[in-house]
Amino acid sequence: MNKHLLILGAGTAGTMMANHLRKRLSKSEWRITIVDRSEKHLYQPGLLFLPFGIYEESDIIRPTRDFLPDNVEFIQAEIDAITPDTHSVTLKEGSTLTYDVLIIATGCHTAPEETQGMLGPKWRDNIHDFYTLDGARALRDKLANWPGGKLVMHVNEMPIKCPVAPLEFIFLADDFLREKNMRDKVSITYVTPLSGAFTKPKAAKKLGHLLTDKGIELVTEFAVEHVDQEQNRLVCYDGREVPYDLLVTIPTNMGDAVIQRSGLGDDLNFIPTHKNTLQSLKYPDVFVLGDATNVPTSKAGSVAHFESETLADNVLLHIEGKPLKAEFDGHANCFIESGDGKALLIDFNYEIEPHEGGFPFSFGPMSLLDESRINHWGKLAFRHIYWNILLKALPMPGISRQKKMPAEV
Repeated sequence: MNKHLLILGAGTAGTMMANHLRKRLSKSEWRITIVDRSEKHLYQPGLLFLPFGIYEESDIIRPTRDFLPDNVEFIQAEIDAITPDTHSVTLKEGSTLTYDVLIIATGCHTAPEETQGMLGPKWRDNIHDFYTLDGARALRDKLANWPGGKLVMHVNEMPIKCPVAPLEFIFLADDFLREKNMRDKVSITYVTPLSGAFTKPKAAKKLGHLLTDKGIELVTEFAVEHVDQEQNRLVCYDGREVPYDLLVTIPTNMGDAVIQRSGLGDDLNFIPTHKNTLQSLKYPDVFVLGDATNVPTSKAGSVAHFESETLADNVLLHIEGKPLKAEFDGHANCFIESGDGKALLIDFNYEIEPHEGGFPFSFGPMSLLDESRINHWGKLAFRHIYWNILLKALPMPGISRQKKMPAEV
């Protein structure tokens, strides 16, 4: 009887794993199934551009099946429970799938209900998010006719998907308002629970200077106790308040609810995962990648890409009964739109901070931790790379799964 590899989640991480492993596992010995609730694949980085009319919805949505190999079964269904002790997964419609190897790539989602007062009558009125398709749509409609006032960009707590996206939003908003000749009618404030503009000190200093140069106020170490919808203000546990006319918030990010139902996660429903092998810390036949893990690196598409390359090797090693490679080093790289047709690029891992240099080669053509127009075009070109190369697990010349030391970059 064929053995069964089961993948939960057909987002970025799950789709890449299906493509990696279908190429490498014998079709006569292994069948591969992938389960996801949606038949539509969302290019999540594109949600940043939707509120400003830079992208349309047709640019960021494609059929899920278009990116899966022919010999991978796709089941569109909600997952009810994962039971590793019996090697089984129960779907909400009642059927049960068994597996020999399980890969969990169920991602994460926003949870505005976790913050007192965030949801309520003014949610999607003058309180908006852009990490969901519905939220990005509503914010696009709001910005189209917004007369101005106090614009506040707020990060509720870490970790979040794509930690640079809130900064990118505020830089693009600054551009957007200038183009509409109304920047003088708007005060912009960036509110973060961090001690600086970003998690990594060197990048935080660079990004903090950009905020200052653009006249954007930075409010740090702000832990929101509640959102006061009546008075239009954020209230911190230490008593500080930030008033707003338009609040754009990144709510708490949490792993999928099925992780909580299955008792597999931490208090935010992220799964304890070996940070170098991507194997579950509790179940040897279970592997985790992408936003579903608790590994201490960014929840970003680039991370899922680098993870998938190591994990594909490790799944084969596991099947062969060989030791796994403790290889994944937390590698992440992210474009940061900084406005005015420019962007920065950062490249780092668990141990190495973002630094200056060229990318992907020592001579460039892109520059690290420095604004340039070619970085901006690289950010826009990434959508094409995502649909045509990344999801299909095709090689990307010059892009190594492990972070090179700065002297080598």
